[in-house]
Amino acid sequence: MKVIDEILESYPAKVMKNRKGHMLVKGEGCETGGCGKQKIDANSRTMPGVMTNRGCAYAGCKGVVLGPLKDMIHIVHGPIGCSYYAWGTRRNKGRINAGEQNFLNYAFSTDMQDSDVVFGGEKKLDLAIKEAVETFHPKAITISATCPVGLIGDDINAAAARAQKAYGIPVLAFSCEGYKGVSQSAGHHIANNKLMRDVIGKNPDANGEGFSINILGEYNIGGDGWEIGRILSKIGYKVMSIMTGDGTYEDLTGAHKSKLNIVQCHRSINYIAEMLEKKYGTPWLKVNFIGVEATIRTLRDMATYFGDAELTAKTEAVIKEEYESIKDDMADYKEMVQGKKACLFVGGSRSDHYQELLKDIGVSTILAGFEFAHRDDYEGRDIIPDIKIDADSRNIEELAVEKDEKNYKLYLTPEQYEELKTKIPLGNYEGLISLSENGTVIVDDLNHFETEKFINALKPDLFASGIKDKYMIQKMGVFSKQLHSYDYSGPYAGFKGAVNFARDIAMGITSPTWKLVTPPWKVVKPLTGTVAVGGDL
Repeated sequence: MKVIDEILESYPAKVMKNRKGHMLVKGEGCETGGCGKQKIDANSRTMPGVMTNRGCAYAGCKGVVLGPLKDMIHIVHGPIGCSYYAWGTRRNKGRINAGEQNFLNYAFSTDMQDSDVVFGGEKKLDLAIKEAVETFHPKAITISATCPVGLIGDDINAAAARAQKAYGIPVLAFSCEGYKGVSQSAGHHIANNKLMRDVIGKNPDANGEGFSINILGEYNIGGDGWEIGRILSKIGYKVMSIMTGDGTYEDLTGAHKSKLNIVQCHRSINYIAEMLEKKYGTPWLKVNFIGVEATIRTLRDMATYFGDAELTAKTEAVIKEEYESIKDDMADYKEMVQGKKACLFVGGSRSDHYQELLKDIGVSTILAGFEFAHRDDYEGRDIIPDIKIDADSRNIEELAVEKDEKNYKLYLTPEQYEELKTKIPLGNYEGLISLSENGTVIVDDLNHFETEKFINALKPDLFASGIKDKYMIQKMGVFSKQLHSYDYSGPYAGFKGAVNFARDIAMGITSPTWKLVTPPWKVVKPLTGTVAVGGDL
């Protein structure tokens, strides 16, 4: 594609060599079928000086995975800005049910100053834990390390051990300094390991009877988890835990008793999914509740897994009822935006998911990519054995779990498992490349310069991404949808969520605002002139 060549030619040689592997066009050069499976570079360091949209390991650990757990106090050991970033920029919603605690409205930080960096901050951390316990009496506490903590050598694990002994509650330390790994993905891994080792499975009396499930990789942005839970409860599923939107420490302790784990955002939590299967025998199913057709397919896949006639009948009845309630509204919004073009650059599995929801309203995706993906997110899970482990990945512990003889329980026979794998995405997921239409531009770790160039070339009607580039995009005359916090809208999951999304997209694209903004491809460059001999202008 010409625009990719133009972008690469603008870079210095070293940057060009690096970025070339992070861009491709789906199906380009494959017309004769001889190019084989397309490969893309991912999970590698962003080039110094490039304005990336990525977050850090701390953001992935505390901001994404830990932060939504509502009954735990999450103390950030570091500067106040780090705490605000992982708290104030997320829209993880939580309800206070009877007997529960909810600390989501609070930001807890040691507020490290220059003097703490010079002389050490452990005493300040000890005091912060003491104040949190005496004031709020939480069931459990997490401590998340930021960059300065790792650099000066504060021992947060020792602080956690002291606090746990003193106050008699679980205190978990996460060494998730921002510089670990290449993006927030490293933080997801760190959080997954600790939760698996020290929380999940601690309640031996949990009741996993019935159609019991865990929802993994759902963070209740804008209330997505509530809408998913509403539909599943209506069918008859028993949600043991949500990891981690509107989730609780108590629920996680009994999560090992469920019969199935369903995985929404696999990038952030596939580590736990794999470890639960290995240790307790609980399979995981890749799902997508973003989009009408995607939700219907997911609900049918879940019913197929359990193989119960009554559950299957109830599933179909709920699908019919829910679809009937939204189909007219969806048709109206589709009429308003059908034929429009969108670019998607979001985290997790969201570029996969939202392609389906956009397709529901007749909007085609012409560019898609992830902030912090690994190659399997693009190429599919079967590529994992071929991925070379680099030095950055080796910095993150690979937690080894063993079969729990006492609690290991198979809902399916090995034969049933293998048969179901041919029917539903059990223990597997496809990558973004295979899920995209031919001609779609696939870009990993898209930066601001490339965003401008692609907008100029592709002329999308919608660019869905995060907050860091939202306003730059809108200044270019393109409607930007912030899909990390939903621009204070939502939910967007499930049937009712699809209507909310369709409404917001239709309102945004058809707004008369864009008539007042001149996009750059309509501007004639005004800088012209001549220079005469002798320097006279």
